Amino acid sequence: MNKWITRFSTSTPLNERINRTLDKQVKLAVTGLSRSGKTVFITSLVHQLLHGLNSTHLPFFQIVNSGLLRGVKAMPQPDMHIPSFRYDVAVEQLCGELPTWPQPTSGITEIRLAIRYLSNKPLLKHVSPVSTLYVDIIDYPGEWLLDLSLLELNYEQWSKQIARACESEPRLSLSEKWRSFMDSLDPASEADETTMRQAASLYTDFLHDCKDSGLSLLQPGRFTMPGDDLKGAPLLEFCPLLKIPQDIDNQSSLFAEMKKRYESYKEHVVKKFYNEHFSSFDRQIVLADVLRAFNTGYPTFTDMRDAINMVMKSFQYGKSGLINRLFGGLKIDKILFAATKADHVTPEQLPNLENFLRAMVTKSYNNATFEGVRTETIALAAVKCTQAAYTTYQGQKISCIKGMPLQGDKPIALFPGDVPVEAPMPEEWVDGRFQFLEFKPPRLANIHGSGLPHIRLDRALEFLLGDKF
Repeated sequence: MNKWITRFSTSTPLNERINRTLDKQVKLAVTGLSRSGKTVFITSLVHQLLHGLNSTHLPFFQIVNSGLLRGVKAMPQPDMHIPSFRYDVAVEQLCGELPTWPQPTSGITEIRLAIRYLSNKPLLKHVSPVSTLYVDIIDYPGEWLLDLSLLELNYEQWSKQIARACESEPRLSLSEKWRSFMDSLDPASEADETTMRQAASLYTDFLHDCKDSGLSLLQPGRFTMPGDDLKGAPLLEFCPLLKIPQDIDNQSSLFAEMKKRYESYKEHVVKKFYNEHFSSFDRQIVLADVLRAFNTGYPTFTDMRDAINMVMKSFQYGKSGLINRLFGGLKIDKILFAATKADHVTPEQLPNLENFLRAMVTKSYNNATFEGVRTETIALAAVKCTQAAYTTYQGQKISCIKGMPLQGDKPIALFPGDVPVEAPMPEEWVDGRFQFLEFKPPRLANIHGSGLPHIRLDRALEFLLGDKF
């Protein structure tokens, strides 16, 4: 066996500390809002790196472009208690004879890569001309990140927040069954396990309906993405109350039991996630399917905007920041927000898509930057499944895209619409204004010869990892 593989395949806590101290290890966390394409992103990122030595697809990833890369290998992951990200299964689905999009993951997963390179840093050139950077890629649901904001809210505040959100569409209609059931309950009555289980089940159904409708702000996150460790757990059998009672002393009341479980959820699920995982991340990328929000309307857009800004609050580390006040210490030093599926718009619309995402998070973006967290936005496609095309309409040449629609068996060419630089007014979100279709993955002849076709994934890699070489 290769001595290099033998030497570094065994991970110990001491080795981990040494590697992190010497800047030889980076934990890259990947999360995304609902249906943003996390699994496809990680699969493509791993594929690009594994084939980087001979790749012509990464011109803006300097370690490749400069000729300093000496190879990349998948390695045994350091955290044996975390499920592995099944890259082999995902790439087989993506690159088969009849390619399909990989099945999404439902909890936290991890994969480790070892990147071997010729060091460009003066000191390391003399000490060890060939160096190794270990990249641990951690995949976790965006809903879990949104839960961090619950740590700022007590049960009464959270309940009022959810009740206000259900006063307007689409949540007003989507929550009808749950609200009707809750209106029939007396918060001062004795808590009953069957009642609480039914209330939690109806609330979970409501959250799933929100997710299916394209909404992003889903709390608690473990209700829709529980992970294998919490499926069916009593810890998830609670929900908000629509009406908060005054002066209830009965500690066995429905109100008291709901409140106790909410606080237990924060302590044993949310804080546990931070302490075991989030606190160790070095770099973070957050994926968002902005185009889906365009298709589904103004409420979906505002919900995504609020969710992204809530995510940003988790990365504000100053004295007034959530993380500093609750846990202390600065860890994550780079965040990349990415608008995915950039191949679903025409090439000249890419700057608009990127600028639109940046405009959505301007205030939070500036706050995170002020606190020392370097933040960028980008429009990318982890796997490019359309081609640029042109058509003539009324004597004018029009830019289009061509691909195989997800619900079709023949390729089509279309102009999906302009991406606005700023958010349209509510009355301007009319049906049919945007036609950002979903497409099937492309059939690829030589997936083992070079990286998958993409848009700007090399720029993302350079921002997230470039300074480590």
